[in-house]
Amino acid sequence: MNLYLAIPLVLAALLFVASGIAAVTRGWVLPMNRRHVRNTRVYGWGQLVVAFAFCWQLVFGLVISDSAAKASGTVIGGVLLLAGLVTMLVGQLSRGDGGRSTT
Repeated sequence: MNLYLAIPLVLAALLFVASGIAAVTRGWVLPMNRRHVRNTRVYGWGQLVVAFAFCWQLVFGLVISDSAAKASGTVIGGVLLLAGLVTMLVGQLSRGDGGRSTT
């Protein structure tokens, strides 16, 4: 993985982290996703898992030089990414208070 791939990946991970923290702590979701997300906390945790998966793949793509570890790290990163996306989907489909306070 080259540096020109790493920089956009880090920026995307940072955006996912910021959005995930806002969704988990405040129940805030980006305006384009508000209509679709029903449970903001679950959706936010999914965003945090996706950000972690991006960073995981970045580490195993740039830092690790052992080919066996790089291959297994990439597969684990892909599974983490899929788990995060599924968690985000659950946040869109699940019924709940949406993580919002009623007071």
